[in-house]
Amino acid sequence: MTLTRRLLLLASVTAVTGVGPSRALAQTGTQTTRIVVPFSAGALTDIIARIYADKLTPLLGQPVIVENRPGAGGVTATAAVAAAPADGHTWLFVSSAHATNPALRLKLPYDTEKDFSGLALIASSPSVVIVNASHPAKTLQEFIAAAKRAPGSMSFGSAGIGAATHLAGEYFMAETGTKLLHVPYKGVQEAVSAVVGGQLNTAFPPIALALQLIKSGRLRALAVTSPERVPVMAETPTMAEQGFAKYDSSIWYALVMSAGVPKPVMETLAAKVREVSNQPDVIEKLRSQGLIPKQLMLRDFDKFIAGEIKLIGRLVKASGYKPE
Repeated sequence: MTLTRRLLLLASVTAVTGVGPSRALAQTGTQTTRIVVPFSAGALTDIIARIYADKLTPLLGQPVIVENRPGAGGVTATAAVAAAPADGHTWLFVSSAHATNPALRLKLPYDTEKDFSGLALIASSPSVVIVNASHPAKTLQEFIAAAKRAPGSMSFGSAGIGAATHLAGEYFMAETGTKLLHVPYKGVQEAVSAVVGGQLNTAFPPIALALQLIKSGRLRALAVTSPERVPVMAETPTMAEQGFAKYDSSIWYALVMSAGVPKPVMETLAAKVREVSNQPDVIEKLRSQGLIPKQLMLRDFDKFIAGEIKLIGRLVKASGYKPE
C-alpha cells in the first residue's frame, strides 16, 4: 500500500482503533521516503535536510533518506520530483532558488507554482552586510554615504548572476539609492574571501559563511538583513533598525511536494514536520548555523512562494539580466 493510501486511511484507523497518528503510521509499512536535495552533500540545504530526515523516520514509521541531485541550479532535482509519482514518498528540499529560477530561465521543465505545493517553510538564513575590517566605513550609514558620493566606484560580490547573494545586492541598491559594481564569482565564499583580501568593498553572504571571520576581526558586520536581530550576532543591528524598514533579504529553506499529492496527505505530513520543528534540539541545531527557525505551512507557504516569485522577478528585471 502506498504512503498516500495509508495516510488517507489514517484518520479512519485512528477513529476506529483509538491508536494515535504516530503509532498508526508506524504500523503501516516501511516503504522508503526520499527527501531530494538539489545541492551537494555538505551544503547547508543538505545539513538541514538530514536533520529532518533523521527526526521524521520514527515519526513516519518508515525510512526517510536524503538523496542529493545537484545540477542546473536546482532544476535537475526539481524536474525529477515533478516527474515522480505523487504518492507522498518523494519530497523536495528547496531554498530561495526555487523562487529564483522562474525569473532566470525562459523555459523550465515544470511550472513552479502549478506543479508544486508547499509543505513547510523551515528556516531562513539572513545575509550580513560585510566590509573588510580596515574599511573606513564603521557603520551602514557611513558606507551608504560613501557609495553615494562616488556611484559605481564601490563593488560587491556574489555567487553569480541571479544568485540570492546577487539579488540581495540589487535589493540593497534599490532600497538605499546607491549604485555598486557587481562582481560575480563561482561561489559566495570566494566573494567573502575577496572582501577579506580587499579586492571587493562588500558582499551579502549568509551569516554562517562569514560568522567566524567576523568574530576573528577580519571582517566588520554593518547590518543583518532580517527583520529581527540574529542571536549568534545579537550585537549587529538590522537594516530595518538603520532606516530601511522594508529590507528583508533572507535565504529560506523549505520542503515542497508534487501538487498532485492529496491534501489530507499533505496536512498529515505537515503536522509531522511541525512536530520536528518544535523539538528543542532541532531549534538549537538550526540556530547554531545562523538560521532563524520558521513555521509556515501549506496554503500560507504557497502564498509566500508566489510573493517571492514576483519580488525576485522584479529584482532580476531591475538588474538588467536577460533570462536564458
